[in-house]
Amino acid sequence: MRVMLRARMDTRLGNEAIKNGTLPKTVQSLIERLKPEAAYFTALEGRRTCTLVFDMQDTSQIPSIAEPLFQSLGAEIEIVPVMNLDDLQKGLSAL
Repeated sequence: MRVMLRARMDTRLGNEAIKNGTLPKTVQSLIERLKPEAAYFTALEGRRTCTLVFDMQDTSQIPSIAEPLFQSLGAEIEIVPVMNLDDLQKGLSAL
């Protein structure tokens, strides 16, 4: 299932992670494991934010995806199903 993960990082913990080098390692590890079809990095509501769109094989993956972000970056995380245009058209044609 295609999902979108949005992680908004705690500013203080993000600053520490940049200083000690764990932020780039955490992000790189996540990218390598998830192989997202899209990855965006921005500031949202005043916090460093990462948005990834990837294929989640099973919901049992959620802890291994979320915990490093919670623990090392104090991130607030959202994981939601999303569609691309082809998915939307397929769904609408079934109505």
